[in-house]
Amino acid sequence: MRSFMYTVKAPVGMHARHAGLLVQEAKKYDSSVTMSLGERSADAKRILGLMGLGVKQGDLVKLTVEGEDEDTAALKLKAFLWENF
Repeated sequence: MRSFMYTVKAPVGMHARHAGLLVQEAKKYDSSVTMSLGERSADAKRILGLMGLGVKQGDLVKLTVEGEDEDTAALKLKAFLWENF
């Protein structure tokens, strides 16, 4: 299992377009990907779950990746967040 923290920098937080892009990226990997905000968490491969977290600018989220390709997936997802959020 790999996990990392990320502070959301996008002024609009995690709105539908951003959530959709993250879902597309997460679905590229066989590993399960979970995003957590405080006590709540959601499957990062499901847009409604991500939207339900209500992530705003400045929020600290945790991504947890678990599975066969977790090392690659965690690195790529971290880079994706830095480039897009």
